[in-house]
Amino acid sequence: MPNFFPRWTNWLPIKILIGLGCMGTIAVAVLFWVFTPEYSRAGYQPQQPIPFEHTIHAGQLGMDCRYCHTFVEDSAHSNVPNAQVCWNCHSTGKVLSDSPKLEPLRQAMDVNYEGYTGEPIQWVQIHQTPDYAYFNHSVHVNRGVSCVECHGKVNEMEVVFHAKGQSMSFCLECHREPEKALRPLDQVTNLDWKPEDLDRQAFYAYLTGLSKGHGAEAPDYSEEMAEDGPLTQKEIGTKLKEAWSVRPPEDCTTCHR
Repeated sequence: MPNFFPRWTNWLPIKILIGLGCMGTIAVAVLFWVFTPEYSRAGYQPQQPIPFEHTIHAGQLGMDCRYCHTFVEDSAHSNVPNAQVCWNCHSTGKVLSDSPKLEPLRQAMDVNYEGYTGEPIQWVQIHQTPDYAYFNHSVHVNRGVSCVECHGKVNEMEVVFHAKGQSMSFCLECHREPEKALRPLDQVTNLDWKPEDLDRQAFYAYLTGLSKGHGAEAPDYSEEMAEDGPLTQKEIGTKLKEAWSVRPPEDCTTCHR
């Protein structure tokens, strides 16, 4: 009896299985991407009860990040500022005290205001570390990792948004090569800082002071100080990494405890 099916159909079940496997792999990859911070969080820009403009406060006025986020150097968690911080300036009668945009602030702080409630301002937190992960702000800030590395140029954002994905790979890239992010401590909150702005002689004098402060003999930086040309991020980061003995852990227990 003749064969009703051509010879190539013998391979059809295998081809179907391979095709289904490829489609399943693609589906898993797409789902994995959708649930990562790069997709689910980057670009997140919620509406706040008060349209606080960082371009004015951190940009034009040059207010230091730590004026509002006061615990960032001392605590594992950065704090959302309370209403009193805003009221310090806006209660004077000179800084947009009657602006309708500040209605929630008057309700929270002005006891003489007819709409006073005393209720705190319900700010919407934009950057949130998942419950299953641990991140310590103070450790990073006190070792020369600037706010801009994780939060972007907030001083140029009229409305703050989630600028970077902050995924596991995002953190690991920095832990594997911290020299790409390190800068002098007095420049951590300077979001416009550039490596070439740093004076070569002053930087190596700073490094010498770090060594002496730890009771160690300062390395000979005469060759580096004699070089021409501006400093680079790689040079600055590498020297600070050595001076501070920065050795970021890369094992799972670093973040998952």
